[in-house]
Amino acid sequence: MAKQKWYQPYLLGGLAGLLLTASVGITGSFFGTSTTFPRLSTWIADKVGIDLSHLAFYQAGNGSLTGAAFPDWQLLFVIGIGLGAFIMSRLNGSFKLESLPPMWAARFGDRLGLRIVHSLFGGALVMIGARIAGGCPSGHGVSGVSQLGLSSMLALAMFFLGGIITARILYQGGK
Repeated sequence: MAKQKWYQPYLLGGLAGLLLTASVGITGSFFGTSTTFPRLSTWIADKVGIDLSHLAFYQAGNGSLTGAAFPDWQLLFVIGIGLGAFIMSRLNGSFKLESLPPMWAARFGDRLGLRIVHSLFGGALVMIGARIAGGCPSGHGVSGVSQLGLSSMLALAMFFLGGIITARILYQGGK
């Protein structure tokens, strides 16, 4: 396990709070990532000539959930999450390439194709759930809870509960 240095959780939590405050002050928007994916999907559909404008989704918020509002600051936020995680894992020495996580391989075997199918299906379910919940864990957990939103606190609790139940079922209680 890599040693923690200056980037203690309290410091990074405080910096995240300052970044959230700056985001609201500069863009008027709170953190969130899940809207980026429907925007990207509808942007791609538009580019390949698929007309979805008859759907109610396209009219919601004057098209703010569609490719018409893409690219935007949320795309940079999503890219930054991945890039920041990569940079920090390199800096703290925890970065490693692995085709399959050891816990997955121990439970389900070393079939990479099976892992990809499960990941795509699970990701789609999570995205559908995030859109039904009106936001993703980062949106509810950071932005919603910082506003003391009861619905965000409930949604965050359900995200955690769903994750714990799923992990226990998939990995047989972590054994």
